[in-house]
Amino acid sequence: MLALYFDNKLELRDLPRPEPRPGEVLIRVRLAGVCRTDLEVLKGYHGFRVVPGHEFVGEVVGPPDTPWLNCRVVGEINVACGQCPWCQAGLAHHCRERQALGLKERNGAFAQYLTLPAANLHPVPAEVADDAAVFTEPLAAALQVLETAALPPSSRVLVVGDGSLGLQVSWILALNGAAVHLVGHYPQQLELARAKGVAAYLEKELTETDFDAVVEASGSPRGLDLALSRVRPRGTVVLKSTYQGRYPLNTADLVVPEVRLLGSRCGPFAAALRLLKQGWIDPCPLIYRRYPLAQGVEALAYAQEKGVLKVLLECGE
Repeated sequence: MLALYFDNKLELRDLPRPEPRPGEVLIRVRLAGVCRTDLEVLKGYHGFRVVPGHEFVGEVVGPPDTPWLNCRVVGEINVACGQCPWCQAGLAHHCRERQALGLKERNGAFAQYLTLPAANLHPVPAEVADDAAVFTEPLAAALQVLETAALPPSSRVLVVGDGSLGLQVSWILALNGAAVHLVGHYPQQLELARAKGVAAYLEKELTETDFDAVVEASGSPRGLDLALSRVRPRGTVVLKSTYQGRYPLNTADLVVPEVRLLGSRCGPFAAALRLLKQGWIDPCPLIYRRYPLAQGVEALAYAQEKGVLKVLLECGE
């Protein structure tokens, strides 16, 4: 099968089609989305060597006896052991032995086929087109902010970053009733936030401070600096960004104002699919360009250009 593989450099390869293990299914990938984390993998994030890609929509094509056969699906990215204390406590996505689709020890969605446990699958409603369904994973990650921060709906919240994830976070928070502000760098992307009732600013225009919570989704260490400078004393900073390298945190920025710094990662797929089915969130305006998988190297190069939102790979045979 055709696949993109990263091993110090990204290249197109002809790899054997994966064989599902017991409890797993074989999925023919229809569409895959390029995430900021995928681009950090190309910079050496955690030293991963893998077929990247964890945002996808596909069709189950095997094994023949699976009840999922021919279903259109999306899939949760963490594959846990199921036996450890974290798994038994319902926190499988924190399993110490977990694999992560397209990130850690399991080849991902930038390929014609992938495998996942059937337990990871969610059926895509007929009302949700592939172009929207491919956003299920990042939309679920945006939804997770609500649980992580546990803020009253009336909270004043700042989102740092006008990329695909930052915009989705701002939409979710606004839909939940928060007074949402967003700061970014690209006027055309700020308009996508304003269309959902979000107050959006270029960084040089942002004068307000003392937000109840700040969600950092810029993908840059500078974003956390800005977040910590704008949160109120005893407020909350939710960190969504993952990037290669280390951040030189001045702990006084947390200790003196008694700020909570919370990490937030994966979220609820079922809730994301409900939002897409009902049309309450339409992520399709975030799509900038689509490429066939055979042009995947070019696609990921384009995705790294400044101001580019979502790039999609068409992975069908």
